[in-house]
Amino acid sequence: MTKSLPYITEIVPIVLQLPSAIAMSNDQFYEFCQLNHDLSIERNAIGELIIMPPTGSETDESNFNLIGQLWLWTKQDGTGVGFGSSGGFTLPNGAVRSPDAAWIKRTHWETIPLELRKKFAPICPEFVIELRSETDNLRTLQDKMQEYIDNGTQLGWLIDRKQRQVFIYRPNISVEILNNPQTISGEPLLPGFVLDLSTVW
Repeated sequence: MTKSLPYITEIVPIVLQLPSAIAMSNDQFYEFCQLNHDLSIERNAIGELIIMPPTGSETDESNFNLIGQLWLWTKQDGTGVGFGSSGGFTLPNGAVRSPDAAWIKRTHWETIPLELRKKFAPICPEFVIELRSETDNLRTLQDKMQEYIDNGTQLGWLIDRKQRQVFIYRPNISVEILNNPQTISGEPLLPGFVLDLSTVW
């Protein structure tokens, strides 16, 4: 009789701690990520490397639909630039994070020198989205969302597909929780942007 493998409910990120003697500069970290491009790698504020495996196909389909809606609005609005899940940003606290989707006002983005934009640009997006997959740890994502807010993000959405909830983060305001919403509005930061969650759930 074949023994079935246990079902993995959550995947815990691999955290690598580096000795101070071999701590990587921003340029070295960028090069490290390029050499290991099949992995999703972030760096926290104390220099630890956080490695996650690629997402499942179903989650990536949802993220594709989510990014498509943000791209369309960004193109029509014209006041900012949008980013997908592969882009990294160096936050003011030194962490390098890659939200599943992000948006930055064009006037802010254009203050970043072109050479720095080619790597992990030193800027915190005004708007970020994180999409929780079946195996993501919710607490880890909530801490990440709070880090964005603490570093300058004005609006953040943590979309929990597992529980069909949306956690809305804003500076100096308690986290708002929506249960099974069909849409979310980006007002007033993103005027006219309404995310249809029917293709995300």
